[in-house]
Amino acid sequence: MSLLHDLLDYNEQFVNNKEYEQYVTTKSPDKKLVLISCMDTRLTELSTKALGLKNGDIKHIQNAGAVISHPYGSTMRSILVAVYMLGADEVMVMGHHDCGFGALKPEPMMNNMMERGIKEETFETLKHSGIDVTSWLKGFDSVEESITESVGKIKHHPLMVEGVPIHGTVINPENGKVDLVVNGYES
Repeated sequence: MSLLHDLLDYNEQFVNNKEYEQYVTTKSPDKKLVLISCMDTRLTELSTKALGLKNGDIKHIQNAGAVISHPYGSTMRSILVAVYMLGADEVMVMGHHDCGFGALKPEPMMNNMMERGIKEETFETLKHSGIDVTSWLKGFDSVEESITESVGKIKHHPLMVEGVPIHGTVINPENGKVDLVVNGYES
């Protein structure tokens, strides 16, 4: 049996036993916050539980490093949808210590891609098309600097309404302690 079938079998029981009822909520976040955090498995529940949040309290976006890498990418679009269409009044970007994305070096990842079948010509084609894959796959040196930079990209985005507090935080994945990097009420 495959993982997919195991998951679907579990889901059938989940629905039949009405276990979903404890998670029923609305589309709009109760706490009116959109949280952008890293996709690190240690943060799946810790990032919300460490802040006392429950299902329905926030809109939660997870990506590699909690990085806003492109001003018109899917993460920024999701933030704007949360603010303009789903009632979020504040934004929090949450990075974390010991982040794998921070340590990401493009060369080993590109080598892994080639070992799994991506041809070197593909990288050359992308390069000649103006796409710098090496920069795109490079991590960051400082989680605090990365969070500050992402907060700035959101705050100064031409489609972000003024007055929405954009906060930056860093969580410790070992114990859940959250440190404030950027206080959106003051900046």
